[in-house]
Amino acid sequence: MKKKSLSIVKKIHKLAYNSTFVYPLVIKDGQGCYLEDVDGEQYLDFTSNIASCPLGYNHPELNEIIKRYGGIGAHKIAGQDFYCEEHCQLAEKLLSISNANSKVFFINSGAEAVENAIKLAYRRNGPLPGIACINAFHGRTLGALAFTFSKDVQKVNFPELPVKRIKFCISDNDPEIDNIERIASEYKVSFIIIELIQGEGGVNVASKKFVNNINKTSIKYGIPLIIDEVQTGLGRTGKWWTYQHYGIKPSIVTIAKALQLGAVVFDKKFEPSKPGVLSSTWGGGSRIDMAIGIKTIDIIYNGKILEKVNKSGNFLKKRLNELRNIHNIIMDVRGLGLMLGVEFHKKEIRNKVITRLFKNKLLVLPSGVKTIRILPPLVISEEEISKGLDIFEKVLNEINH
Repeated sequence: MKKKSLSIVKKIHKLAYNSTFVYPLVIKDGQGCYLEDVDGEQYLDFTSNIASCPLGYNHPELNEIIKRYGGIGAHKIAGQDFYCEEHCQLAEKLLSISNANSKVFFINSGAEAVENAIKLAYRRNGPLPGIACINAFHGRTLGALAFTFSKDVQKVNFPELPVKRIKFCISDNDPEIDNIERIASEYKVSFIIIELIQGEGGVNVASKKFVNNINKTSIKYGIPLIIDEVQTGLGRTGKWWTYQHYGIKPSIVTIAKALQLGAVVFDKKFEPSKPGVLSSTWGGGSRIDMAIGIKTIDIIYNGKILEKVNKSGNFLKKRLNELRNIHNIIMDVRGLGLMLGVEFHKKEIRNKVITRLFKNKLLVLPSGVKTIRILPPLVISEEEISKGLDIFEKVLNEINH
């Protein structure tokens, strides 16, 4: 580690809680699909800051927005108490790519979006158990955490809301694939919440039959279905929303990361009858973030980025599978669009690969027990994908030998 990075990392560890840092990387700047640290080192980014920078870095159209708002004094307001035009514009834009007959509530983060989604369900059905999946991740705030089941460290000694857990089925032939129907028939529940790709839990992709069973159970028993699109939404999987791959229409959708703020899109029938049920000082009040969210949707739409994601994702997945066929330390390659996972046979090998990729200036993320998560910017070129995979192959060759 270079001198300046080392100094900053040491100070942060001394002054702040050592949270979930993956690398001793101190970010200074970015350009396209590359990040630059404070020592001037360049890194090819296959993380998009956990899917939060879908257009990469230093995008000229986003820079124009930042410049424009730099001259506005009231760039952040109490957005649930005072109105601003950006609130209206983003709501209109977001609902134009969402299910019909919906409304939206803006908040600050993905976890807060989940908190408010479950509040909408509780408000309608009462404080009954919610159904969630094993290996799920829905956030670390106390309510969302009850339905998270990713790592023990996230939950020890924290109280939980009532929850019924089901297996997250990745195969149509899983013997537990009908468990959702059994639980819904035996217990009164308030909602079902699910990620269709488990980002933190191992980049696990839900099977079509599993999702179809959940959807049918939701309709049959009148149980609100909450789809968590915090990490997967806004084009990451090659469609605006991952649920579109499954042909379902959820009751409530949680959104954040790529949008630059949190949002809950919900069927109008879930709207509380009185104001004040949902609110937040800064929710819907960060005018810069909302303006960037609006422009991000425009760029994805006008630039036909969804088509590009499908093409780039297929190319990346094909190349990763070729590496899997050569290197027996890789157990599986899976995912949709530009949200892919590479699972190794051992956690220790996965960790060694991540460390060596970092030393070779390629950034990836851990996921689950022994999986690498790949989330490059949606605008990544085939040439940049190839460069990243050349580094990946070099590291695999070193470890195999």
